[in-house]
Amino acid sequence: MSKKRRNGTKTSKFGVPGRISHDSTEFYSSRLYDEFPKEKKVEYVENRITENHLDRIFCKSSECMEELPDCSVHLMVTSPPYNVGKEYDRDMTFSEYREFLKRVWKETYRVLVPGGRVCINIANLGRKPYIPLHAFIIQDMLEIGFLMRGEIIWNKDSSASPSTAWGSWLSAKNPTLRDIHEYILVFSKDTFKRENPDNRESTIKREEFLEFTKSVWTFPAVSARKIGHPAPFPVELPYRCIQLYTFRGDVVLDPFMGSGQTAIAAIKTGRHYVGYEISEEYVELANRRIREFISEFKAPKLADYF
Repeated sequence: MSKKRRNGTKTSKFGVPGRISHDSTEFYSSRLYDEFPKEKKVEYVENRITENHLDRIFCKSSECMEELPDCSVHLMVTSPPYNVGKEYDRDMTFSEYREFLKRVWKETYRVLVPGGRVCINIANLGRKPYIPLHAFIIQDMLEIGFLMRGEIIWNKDSSASPSTAWGSWLSAKNPTLRDIHEYILVFSKDTFKRENPDNRESTIKREEFLEFTKSVWTFPAVSARKIGHPAPFPVELPYRCIQLYTFRGDVVLDPFMGSGQTAIAAIKTGRHYVGYEISEEYVELANRRIREFISEFKAPKLADYF
């Protein structure tokens, strides 16, 4: 006896409790979406990066990534510098800072394959006034033509410092919100779906997929002192992005490589990496940490995946 097939759901004025073969045509054809970037009908192109440029960190600005051909990278994961007086910051005005980042985002757009993804980890700044950096980056990315896939809230509560300023204690005079979260902004180039013509393997496990597709991720930050960099993100952050958005053997780019966390996550998952970093000191730090990781965990040679 054959099982009765359930009808698919579709957009409704009152919403739907589930989504089975869901038809959202009515929703996405509304005027609400008229002013946002649209998916493009593009041919999938994937150019190879030369071997001497793969699995390397270049000591230069990512404003010009001439080492990378068009359509050669599958995922970009990064956390940009915040321009707040760290030793590697340039002390730019906010407009100069945005223009600097936009030059990097435009280069990222160029080197991504159609359907390639971007994950930008960003924290907002200050209180007098509060600067919502994530909102400005979203605006700039949309202007470039990226499609926004969503945003993830990274909940860092378990590692939040108890000494963070409270403002006016137990008073409405001027209480201060204590940030225990950062954002991971997720975008695609041209299309939401990415082709996989070489049938590379997806390595994400069932439990990971169920957890990583949630819009809130909870895991602790890492010690800047322990890593040796003033603003590192944990390997767990790029690891999740890589597992969710790439296949084994893909190329992962970090235009602000810092201490090498993205490269380590790429090696851990059997992906290639390419990084850019303007500080010689941090290039050396990242390369040392990569060598130590490979040695300690006996990571396989990346050439085995191509």
